[in-house]
Amino acid sequence: MPATSAPRTYSAGFWLMCLSSFFFFMSFNMLLPELPAYLTRLGGGEYKGFIIALFTLTAGISRPFSGKLADTVGRIPVMVFGSLVCFICGFFYPWTTTVAGFLALRLLHGFSTGFKPTGTAAFIADIIPLERRGEAMGLLGVAGSLGMAAGPAVGPLITAATSLNTLFYCSSGLALLSLAVQGTMTETLPQAQRQKFSWSLLRLNWGEILEPQVMAPALVTLLCLFPFGAILTVVPDQSEALGLADHSKGLFYTCYTLASLVVRLLAGRASDTYGRVPVLRWSTALMVVALAILMLADNSVPLFLGSAVLFGLATGLNSPTLYAWTIDLSHPERRGRAVATMYIALEAGIGLGALLGGWLFSNQVARLPYVHGLSMALTLVALVYLLVGVRAKQPVA
Repeated sequence: MPATSAPRTYSAGFWLMCLSSFFFFMSFNMLLPELPAYLTRLGGGEYKGFIIALFTLTAGISRPFSGKLADTVGRIPVMVFGSLVCFICGFFYPWTTTVAGFLALRLLHGFSTGFKPTGTAAFIADIIPLERRGEAMGLLGVAGSLGMAAGPAVGPLITAATSLNTLFYCSSGLALLSLAVQGTMTETLPQAQRQKFSWSLLRLNWGEILEPQVMAPALVTLLCLFPFGAILTVVPDQSEALGLADHSKGLFYTCYTLASLVVRLLAGRASDTYGRVPVLRWSTALMVVALAILMLADNSVPLFLGSAVLFGLATGLNSPTLYAWTIDLSHPERRGRAVATMYIALEAGIGLGALLGGWLFSNQVARLPYVHGLSMALTLVALVYLLVGVRAKQPVA
């Protein structure tokens, strides 16, 4: 009956997971508008591309381990470890006063997203029925989007009102809140599959690194997340070049994330109704348009922010659909590995986008169109693949 379906679908555990994700994503995203300038003050301005690239490198490397542990030790221990790393790293940023120390901490910080989202997605897949997965992933994305919107908006305000060190400690505190919420949850991995942690579980063979069943969504994820890594790297400088004041450096992120939030709320069930691949075709096409506008926005704030809105709308459709498609194609006993495979692709896309975007940019504003043009070209490849190279497969129950 409809009256009882919703409560069973969206339990207290689901909403607590959304709250935990909100705190987690806000924690490390609130740092992003301030880190490029902070690294420049440390004397490492030429390493701006490494701010995101190093973070995503360790996130990607850790995915096979977090996926295996989520399928053997449990979803919650994997999430707890990720939030704990985020808490520790936020606390130690004020103590890193050299470029090498800062980059090492960014490398360590990446383990947080290598673990927490993997456990989260597997946990949600365990408690949400197939016919509501797209909607559930959209709602989980709303929580993450709120954190991603609030973080970059609030971060510069905290820094301006207090100090950069206070911002770092606030980031650490939010990760601690995420950790506390997870302590109220009940493990969803069946008891028969659970093992006690041992170091032998960290030994991987090739078959445990990537899940072959989900390579199609993984490829689309890699191509569509490249632009995000590039944008994270160059948009703070592009904002300054357009004359946006210090307190408005996060405005692009806010417009992008709020647009993503709106579409997740209004179209969360789109892929449940129309299919994963058809929705991805439209969302990827919209992403191509958004990047084309961003490429032309070198002298226009309205175009700059308009591209942020379109990019947010595209991502709001794209992201939960990729999550749901990945879970559809995965076997329940290898769900953690399947989610980890998608996240490896995600981190590879973001990391390559940040690294190549930073290299192409080289602190020269005139080169920004080349960065966004490369992002648009790779997204166009994803669109062509979705149009001619993919046919929807039947999901695994």
